Amino acid sequence: MNTIIDLMMGHRSIRQFTEDPVSDDHVEQAVAAGQMASTSGAIQSYSVLRVRDEQRLEKLVALTGNQTKVVRCGAFFVVCGDTRRHRLLAQRDGVPYDTRCEAFLLAVVDATIFAQNMSLAFESMGYGICYIGGLRNDLPAVSQVLQLPEGLYPLFGLCVGRPAQDPTIRPRLPQPTVLFEENYPDDSSMLAGMEAYDATMLEYFRERGAGDRIWSEEMSAKFSAPRRESLGPYYRDQGANMD
Repeated sequence: MNTIIDLMMGHRSIRQFTEDPVSDDHVEQAVAAGQMASTSGAIQSYSVLRVRDEQRLEKLVALTGNQTKVVRCGAFFVVCGDTRRHRLLAQRDGVPYDTRCEAFLLAVVDATIFAQNMSLAFESMGYGICYIGGLRNDLPAVSQVLQLPEGLYPLFGLCVGRPAQDPTIRPRLPQPTVLFEENYPDDSSMLAGMEAYDATMLEYFRERGAGDRIWSEEMSAKFSAPRRESLGPYYRDQGANMD
């Protein structure tokens, strides 16, 4: 272990924050660290919007499923895949912008790696973070609130602030269900690993007062029906080509 791995192993999602703001200097440092993340071919197809306006934040609270931490955290960000820059360059140089699904996928990958680097930087400064997937509940409305141009793909929100809680660390899947030598394991081995994880998570849920929840059953239910069906049409309207 070293200090960086210790920091990573201590990650918890923080959902309650003090009233302390996140300074502009710390934001700039964290974004600079985020920008040092790997990026395919130096394309850097990401951007991040810091939202400060209280009226906008209140609208985003409603759009994220009444997640009040969006307005109560020290700083709220919207992380986007960004193909706008490349579209402008293509337009300037008189060439078509046409890379199909690859460009969209690269933007999602780049933005996610950037966001994780940025989050680790914030955590190293003593802040807590929480990703907000609920931002995707109604992206057309989010896009209207933020006045997003074509080629910008909002992916998730990010709350940052000084923690006002000390939650326990949520256990992750056992490593044999994640790390493999040469080949993917057979189905029975994978199911056995997840059943072992059920026991670990059951104890975790009970300790938190969350009842007798079974992780694997929750996963089955989670993926048993479509969710956020407007995502595909929205991203296409923003210029994404999924072909």
